Amino acid sequence: MTIHAYAAQEIGGKLEPFEYNPGSLNGEEVEIDVEYCGICHSDLSMLDNEWQMSQYPFVPGHEVVGKIAAVGDRVENFRVGQTVGLGWFANSCMKCEWCSTGDNNLCADGEGTIVGRHGGFADKVRAHAGWVFPLPDNIDPAKAGPLFCGGITVFSPIVQFDVKPTDRVAVIGVGGLGHLAIQFLKAWGCEVTAFSTSPEKEDEARKLGASHFINVKEEGALEAVASRFDFIISTVSADLDWVSYINALRPKGRLHIVGVAPNPLSFGVFPLLAGQKQVSASPTGSPHTIEQMLDFTARHGIETMTEMFPMSEVNAAMDRLRNGKPRYRIVLQR
Repeated sequence: MTIHAYAAQEIGGKLEPFEYNPGSLNGEEVEIDVEYCGICHSDLSMLDNEWQMSQYPFVPGHEVVGKIAAVGDRVENFRVGQTVGLGWFANSCMKCEWCSTGDNNLCADGEGTIVGRHGGFADKVRAHAGWVFPLPDNIDPAKAGPLFCGGITVFSPIVQFDVKPTDRVAVIGVGGLGHLAIQFLKAWGCEVTAFSTSPEKEDEARKLGASHFINVKEEGALEAVASRFDFIISTVSADLDWVSYINALRPKGRLHIVGVAPNPLSFGVFPLLAGQKQVSASPTGSPHTIEQMLDFTARHGIETMTEMFPMSEVNAAMDRLRNGKPRYRIVLQR
């Protein structure tokens, strides 16, 4: 068979029509007819080989929603025609200590959907059945793709670090990740503050669920919220005033980072030590946590804010993301 995709032949190259033969379907894999595929900033990073692990020709796309087209002979939990989603991971070893205890996303042999594999900017994509997830009926398939990367990236820390409904929390950045983090934390029961460098986003942040909005460009804005928050999540890929955000934590508070800052973090140990504070980071999330996120999303009516492009206009969509213009996620429709 032939899969029709869009691939770059070189670092930062234009995405052009590309065909490949995937070979026979592995017994534990499923094949998905792609209907929608979100574009994540990680697709740009991989296209540009920022992380020094891209292979060319490179087919991006790891926020896939579509219907099962075929199942391997050892797959029992999926049926042809079922609507499913696929995110950053397409496989893991399923037998190491991390996989056997449910933290498959920490598997040393985990395979990214677009790392050494061809991704979802295509008519079909394949993955291990353990990393493919049924989509609840009341989640719109056209808006669901970003949940499988951006959504789980900000939802997983809420579960992993036992954020409580009574906590005062803050989200750094009102963007592709941040607009989902605000909605999740609001629905979780928290009092949510949005930090942003864009004052024009205040009304939108409040509509998403933020009780407070802080323009961090204003002089003294961070100092005014010292010792206020139990949990702060940074969703931006930028170098920040880390010391001020650590000072904004209450004792035992946590600053958690899911955006990839370009440079090493620098701050003194004493503010952490004195307040028993923590700084942490995490990748996407385990299969079980993805299932929890989907259930939570469906239950609370959480939606990604998306802009739609036909897949044939993939280069225009990538340029729009590169220039920082979308609000807040782009989804390709095949």
